[in-house]
Amino acid sequence: MRIALVPLNPTIGDLHANAALVAAAVDKARANRADLVVLPELCICGYPPRDLLMQEGFVEACERTAHELGSTAVPGVTIVLGCPVRTGRGIANALLVFRDGSLLATYHKRLLPTYDVFDEDRYFVPGAEPVVVDVPCPQGTVRVGLAICEDLWKGDDAGFGWRYRSASDPVAELVARGSTVLVSPSASPFVCGKGQKHREIVARHARRHGVTVASVNQLGGNDELVFDGHCFAFGPDGKVITNGLLFRDGVCVFDTRAGVKPPRSLVEGVIPRHLEGAAFALSKDTALPEAPEELLLFEALVLGVRDYLRKTGFSRAIIGLSGGIDSALTAALASAAIGAEQVLGVAMPSRYSSEHSLRDAAALASALGMHCITSPIQGMVEAFRDGVDPAFDGLGLARLGEKLPDLTEENLQSRVRGTLLMALSNRSGAIVLTTGNKSEMSVGYATLYGDMNGGLAVLSDLSKQWVYRLSAWINTNAQSCGFAGPPIPESSITKAPSAELRPNQTDQDSLPPYEELDQILARYVQGRQSPASIARDTGIAQETVGRIVRLIDLSEYKRKQAATGLKVTSVAFGSGRRWPIAQRWSHEPPRGRVTPG
Repeated sequence: MRIALVPLNPTIGDLHANAALVAAAVDKARANRADLVVLPELCICGYPPRDLLMQEGFVEACERTAHELGSTAVPGVTIVLGCPVRTGRGIANALLVFRDGSLLATYHKRLLPTYDVFDEDRYFVPGAEPVVVDVPCPQGTVRVGLAICEDLWKGDDAGFGWRYRSASDPVAELVARGSTVLVSPSASPFVCGKGQKHREIVARHARRHGVTVASVNQLGGNDELVFDGHCFAFGPDGKVITNGLLFRDGVCVFDTRAGVKPPRSLVEGVIPRHLEGAAFALSKDTALPEAPEELLLFEALVLGVRDYLRKTGFSRAIIGLSGGIDSALTAALASAAIGAEQVLGVAMPSRYSSEHSLRDAAALASALGMHCITSPIQGMVEAFRDGVDPAFDGLGLARLGEKLPDLTEENLQSRVRGTLLMALSNRSGAIVLTTGNKSEMSVGYATLYGDMNGGLAVLSDLSKQWVYRLSAWINTNAQSCGFAGPPIPESSITKAPSAELRPNQTDQDSLPPYEELDQILARYVQGRQSPASIARDTGIAQETVGRIVRLIDLSEYKRKQAATGLKVTSVAFGSGRRWPIAQRWSHEPPRGRVTPG
């Protein structure tokens, strides 16, 4: 049997456009003699639709669109697509199976993830029955079992396998019903390292049950989530049949019979252009190329930026260029996503800005081919000083600049810059991309209504060390990333990071070295370790760990007001980490006894 896997890139709620994408993919698959076409989870509405599912008429419109599509699809091919459906018990996350204009079967997802960014128990009722369909092909009829995403992963890819210990195994039940091929449409957000776990899980299912297992993931960015569109299949021996697509549109066709090759036109170019010519280590178990983490992050962030802008109606972006590493990396990613000619850099020097910062900003813009303007802010800061100092005088408070370091004056400079960027955005119609990284955002090293101004936080899930690592990798692989030469000035990578809001300022004036900060951040936020455990495991001073953890907790109010940030790690600030703002949990034991009365 010949199967086509289609990593569709839907726009949430754009049912007509999504259906058109499905129809075009089915036509292409049919032209390449596919017997079965498999599209991603909830591809009709896009994933995650969130509270649109609760809006009157939305689910019905999705079902209507799916049935119209199924009734007019090309004959002679079986189509499996994801769509929400209303049942007597609620809404199901479903697969609809069409052939020759008729609905053959409906399957309801059985395991509903509710952790990290997932909230499926809020919207869906779980299915209770396995569904197997007979798919005709030139060699006879093949029994195909249907599963959706978590039905296959069972939380093992994210460390939540314990949630399903008492649940029935959907895979085993499909095999018991006579399935020799399992297909699993998915909408699993990209996280570094998770792709390899998925392949290992699928290979294990295939080998354990002696069946062919194929998975197709959604492609594209939807708000903070990025989907890599990975398609792959493993045979009954647990060995790879196809490594499919990754981070790009297309149709991946493979044949379940050993030794039968699909049309060459659909084999060529299945690896993204940035992977071509690169050296990979082949995994012994999966025989799939293991791409460098830097490359996967580059692909994910570029796709996330491109789709966020495209799906929200923006074609241009504005970035404040400081000459530092964060704004440089943001500009490089934006240029790769939408083209350097669509990106405007704005240098906004103050009295504390160094000459090398201006030179580095100009060098970056020149290397990328993006337009850059310079707008000094000192006059604007002075105008604010003239306005606020009399108010301070009336309250008996210190004037701006009267003492250093002065947090009020530092924040005012940042807010002047943020206001200038937003004015340019309003006038030009371009979106402002913020440049703060995860390390800074974790401890509140950012100014509300200043450098936090903007519509998308590109680096908010990338630690400072990863910012350096990815920047160096882009420079080394500049041409394969689409740049004429290394885009990021070497001095932006090597100089000490600084906000340049007071004389001779560096980040390490108030923060520990980023090597320590990022360890604490990863262990506390992603690993959810206690400060005592972090200090014990890392050797970092308990006082330092406690101070950073307290800053992380206290800065939640800022992050709640931050721009949407692209998620690339297992735990990002945002919907996957629901931390209260007004809370007083302490990691230290209470002093004294608590007694009634």
